[in-house]
Amino acid sequence: MTTRDSGAPGLARLAGLIADETRAVCLLALLDGRAWTASELARHAGVAVSTLSEHLGKLVAGGLLTEERQGRHRYVRLAGARTAQLVEDLAAQVAPGTAPPPRTLRESSAGSAMARGRTCYDHLAGRLGIALTEALTARGLLRATGATAPGFALTDAGLTWFDTTGIPLDRRTRRPLARACLDWTERRPHLAGAAGAALCRHALDTGWCVRIGSERAVKVTPAGERALSELLGIESDSLR
Repeated sequence: MTTRDSGAPGLARLAGLIADETRAVCLLALLDGRAWTASELARHAGVAVSTLSEHLGKLVAGGLLTEERQGRHRYVRLAGARTAQLVEDLAAQVAPGTAPPPRTLRESSAGSAMARGRTCYDHLAGRLGIALTEALTARGLLRATGATAPGFALTDAGLTWFDTTGIPLDRRTRRPLARACLDWTERRPHLAGAAGAALCRHALDTGWCVRIGSERAVKVTPAGERALSELLGIESDSLR
């Protein structure tokens, strides 16, 4: 095997881990950033717990998930932000229209809610994520970077905005403060990185947004509509 080929076995193993619909369902569900039990994921994926446990074992062994035990319960979560980015980026590559149409009204409603607003691991995505990103950019708090690959960077005004708004931003982290994450429903980049995570955490902690259902979907509350209108000039209609 040549040096150029040395990464092939690892890449093949990674592709094999993801190339199973049940495991893919689990990875997408875990993009909500929370820890799930095997039973919860089994119900979500529509398979037996014993079957799901086998899949989780492979994902943990492959380094895509981490597990922790509390008493009799076993919890799993994504291994980290890099794994979440990989899953979201791969989901974004699926061509529009290739997904099967919703089979029930419930599936249709859940899909609409996810497109409107959701968590992407630890930041906000969907139309909500795009609206926030565009508002930050329009106000000069965020700027686009990169001629070939889209990226984001906080401006000095943006750093000040986070401070004055009371959104804690860890500037000592090795993680990029701002990163572009391609939104798989909107086909445009939304804000990720430490700034995206801080904004999402603040929105949930303050009640600007609340989770709905068992999916990753979130919705903006009336208090959130008022706050985002005052702080970023986002019209309420674009958040519903």
